[in-house]
Amino acid sequence: MKDTDWQDYSLATQAIRAGHRRTHEDEHSMPIFATSSYVFGSAEEAALKFTGKVPGNIYSRFTNPTVNAFQERLALLEQGERCLAFASGMAAIMAVGMGLLKAGDHVVVSRSVFGNTVLLFENYFGKFGVEYDFVSLTEPVEWEQAIKANTRFLFLETPSNPLIEIADIEALAAIAHRHGCLLVVDNVFCTPALQKPLALGADIVVHSATKYIDGQGRCVGGAVVASEEVIEKSIYPYLRTGGATMSPFNAWVFLAGLETLALRMQAHCDNAFALAQWLEQQPGVEKVHYPGLKSHPQHELAKHQQSHFGGVVSFELKGGKDKAWKLIDSTRMLSITANLGDVKTTITHPATTTHGRLTPEVRAAVGIKDGLVRVSVGLENIDDIKLDLARGL
Repeated sequence: MKDTDWQDYSLATQAIRAGHRRTHEDEHSMPIFATSSYVFGSAEEAALKFTGKVPGNIYSRFTNPTVNAFQERLALLEQGERCLAFASGMAAIMAVGMGLLKAGDHVVVSRSVFGNTVLLFENYFGKFGVEYDFVSLTEPVEWEQAIKANTRFLFLETPSNPLIEIADIEALAAIAHRHGCLLVVDNVFCTPALQKPLALGADIVVHSATKYIDGQGRCVGGAVVASEEVIEKSIYPYLRTGGATMSPFNAWVFLAGLETLALRMQAHCDNAFALAQWLEQQPGVEKVHYPGLKSHPQHELAKHQQSHFGGVVSFELKGGKDKAWKLIDSTRMLSITANLGDVKTTITHPATTTHGRLTPEVRAAVGIKDGLVRVSVGLENIDDIKLDLARGL
């Protein structure tokens, strides 16, 4: 089947079939190309490939058939022109910054991004002369007011971690483009199964493949999806030189994860929605954060730009950290871990784990209270998940 034929198929089919080109062995499953280098037919062929005049594999730091298959498949699912895979989600964000920014540039960032992303801009990009301002994820007017003449791009993740706030991607894309900036969206919570930021106007999508793309907590990886121009001119040279490379084995695992992505995301969302509704009825719960609930301030926006509401629920308990820790420690089945997107339900206390390196003032500014608990709802029976949480409630 020709490569272009996959454009005519649905996401569920693309996620299973696209990107795999059978070798002379006629294998049915994508193989792992466990090799660091490749043999050329002649010195001339080697020279042509190294200069980019002839396409082909050169060295697995930046060209590998298994990794290429994952990149091609994810780009198709995100409706982007090209994808590059990286060693982690944070490496993918680093690649965007290193590829697009220089000393003196400015970036507008959501206050609600992952804690390590905040530290990346503050402690590392800032150290090399990149300016940044943090604004409210949900207030487009703040984004526009923060843009300067030297602003290069706007960066956000939606839904946010851990409060599950929703940004208006179309509105922010319009603002960015009006000022000659790019819009970068972290799509880790939704994946292309639920949300397509590029179709809504974003210019770049980043992923932590570690989460829902894998789906079983096995490997660490990341990806950047954008236009051919952005990838080729800005992101690919950094990967080739910097070497934050995804391994062939991890790419092979992520390819398998993509095959069940659509089914898993539907099941995650169904369980999370049921759990959020149940939590709203519990007397010890002060507030539930889930965009599927009508009480969520961006409920209508989530209905517009997502096909479902996601698999993560967070909620605030009366009694602060002591009550939150007691609840977490009372569970028997749920996994106490900061990872998310796993078929196994995980539970964590954001103020002391994922966002624990932020100052109390920064946590307060983004609304991460000591009583907040985040649950990445897995695929176990929903009644068993409720029973396990009820032990601490």
